[in-house]
Amino acid sequence: MMRDEDVAQRRTALRALLARPLLTAESDPATLVLIRRHITELRDWLNRETGWRLQADAETARLFKTAPAGSDATYPARGRVGEPFGRRRYVVLCLALAVLERADAQTTLGRLAEEVLNAAAGPELAEAGFTFGLDHRAERSDLVAVVRALLDWGVLRKVAGDEDAYLSATGDVLYDVRRPVLAALLTGARGPSTVRAALFEERLSELAAESVPDTDDLRNQAMRRRLTRRLLEDPVVYYDDLDDAERGYLVSQRHAITRRIEEATGLLPEIRAEGIAMVDPDDELTDVRMPEQRTDGHVTLLVAEHLATRGEVSLEELHAFVRRAAERHVPYWRKGVTAPGAEEELLAVALGKLTALRLVEILPGAPSRVRGRPAIARYAIEEPTIRERGQASR
Repeated sequence: MMRDEDVAQRRTALRALLARPLLTAESDPATLVLIRRHITELRDWLNRETGWRLQADAETARLFKTAPAGSDATYPARGRVGEPFGRRRYVVLCLALAVLERADAQTTLGRLAEEVLNAAAGPELAEAGFTFGLDHRAERSDLVAVVRALLDWGVLRKVAGDEDAYLSATGDVLYDVRRPVLAALLTGARGPSTVRAALFEERLSELAAESVPDTDDLRNQAMRRRLTRRLLEDPVVYYDDLDDAERGYLVSQRHAITRRIEEATGLLPEIRAEGIAMVDPDDELTDVRMPEQRTDGHVTLLVAEHLATRGEVSLEELHAFVRRAAERHVPYWRKGVTAPGAEEELLAVALGKLTALRLVEILPGAPSRVRGRPAIARYAIEEPTIRERGQASR
């Protein structure tokens, strides 16, 4: 029989890996020790239930998750204040990784910038309409955002200097290049050298494509792993989003699947007619919090409440709703929320969060419309019940 302490340690290690699939000794030494102590059991569970591969040594632990679908934009890399990476930052990130693959054991930010500039001047990127320079602060900020992401992941280790000094052209930064972490960054179902497709989308699809099982048992195993991964990764799994075979399997096996997830991670199943959510009672395993403080969090909550009672509305109606809310809450929200056009930015942030949480969907077509998904009903507020003094509750 397993000791309670072992179970708790294994759960802590697994939750840490789910939240941060690339762990280094610098970022979280205590959890890395736990992962290595329980590596056999963690590998067995992850392989059996999800098909994900786990590697760990004295310096690094890497959980090779399955890459999300290329059409899903709700898992972006993010900058220092949580802003999602745009196209330019993603291209600079890829160029920086290619440069670091050939770099010495140490490099500077200035040297990295020069080599990224050289790589960005290639004819293929020019044909694709991509240009990059360092004449403007916005472009230097994109490079620094990429470097900070690499520092956060552990690919670079700062030796001396500060990125803010580079931004203001008053200094440089020296880094160690950690090749073992760099080599473990790419995750996919197959090695990139085996990909034969020519176009980018086809190459990406081929890189992430899993093999097709040829027996009923293996097909069921693959389906169980896919569903378990979605329950671990997605805030809500709706039956309507699954194909017929997946829906039938999840309905028949939901209690067994969710029980195994609950035992291993501590996530609690919330099973409804429309789908299943694995809820984290400790509110740790999420990158998009709801509810949240500050202006953006309050706007998001108000929009969720509005949609919970109306179902489907136009984008124009939501803009008007946010404009009225800004006037009502202007003493508490950040400056500028009542300026002309400010409601567009506020609503875009709110819908981005609600879409990532699978609470709304933006319907295609013109004019644009927004529809609340079933799980948004939890944010509906009922009318208060006012009782006369001395009236008994019923």
